[in-house]
Amino acid sequence: MLFDEGKFALKDPITRWAPEFSQMRVLRSSSGALDQTDPAERLITFEDLLTHRSGLTYGDFHSGPIVQAYKEALGGDIDSEVLPDDWIARLAALPLIDQPGAAFHYGHSTDLLGLLIARMEDAPLGEVLKRRIFDPLGMHDTGFTVPFEKQPQRAAAYGFDEAGQLCKRLTGPGDSFLPERPEGMAYVSGGQGLWSTMDDYLTFARMFVNAGAVNDCRLLQPETFKRMVTNCLNENQLKNARSILNDGHGYGLGIAVVLDPPKAGPQPCGGGMGAVGWPGGFGGWWRADPSNNAVLIFLAHNMVELEQLLDGIGLGAFEAMTQFQAQASSLLE
Repeated sequence: MLFDEGKFALKDPITRWAPEFSQMRVLRSSSGALDQTDPAERLITFEDLLTHRSGLTYGDFHSGPIVQAYKEALGGDIDSEVLPDDWIARLAALPLIDQPGAAFHYGHSTDLLGLLIARMEDAPLGEVLKRRIFDPLGMHDTGFTVPFEKQPQRAAAYGFDEAGQLCKRLTGPGDSFLPERPEGMAYVSGGQGLWSTMDDYLTFARMFVNAGAVNDCRLLQPETFKRMVTNCLNENQLKNARSILNDGHGYGLGIAVVLDPPKAGPQPCGGGMGAVGWPGGFGGWWRADPSNNAVLIFLAHNMVELEQLLDGIGLGAFEAMTQFQAQASSLLE
């Protein structure tokens, strides 16, 4: 929407809104020492952030000193005590994992983009989303906090204890969120942390089967929407992104897109040609498929540590997601 209004161009460097990123360094090895770096060959652009080609990452996806550096600098991914401007400065002080524009590295690009939106609008990100998206679409149960009177409706967070037994979780994996978000916490993430409902999620996802509009409310111009759902990654970038983007998928501006339906399984979205979606780290999943005008949504609170997933613990939610996708697809045929 801000792009439609001319607030930025895709090739614009983000330094206009975040001068902290004007002198970036790049690790020579993703697992190497933090002082073993080279200068960034160019500035990070908005397109880099929207396509996860900025060189930013999530520390947990790697090994070496960068892992602890991310944790110490940025705090929790959802509930962080670090103030937004400090968060941006701390992120900019860390080396990039790759040269800007070189490769797809899923990570904090979206979180940074959210804070840049807040700077452009001179308002907290939650307020911007409410004013520009949630209120116009009637998504009255979506936000970074849940009003007190609606808190009994919240789904519990489930994970597994050391014995592999199902249990309720008070905090997220890696302390990503707190038992209760403190009143007045300033940091909110562009990449995660919204509470919502099935109805609100359906309302939002319908925009992707109607070229940027829901009912009489148009959020995106058709040509902008088309750019958003068009693959931006080249063949080599797609090949190197397969740990996140399974066969048959590409990546547009902030969203996965199906390029080859017979090869595209349910992760990250699957579906017919041009279907889009993205899974959540805790078991949420959705797909909007313009080829059959269908939206599929699977919501779960599956709080699983990465180490547990690697040991095969907690995969039931993802297996259920696969079955849900297969059954729904058969009904639509």
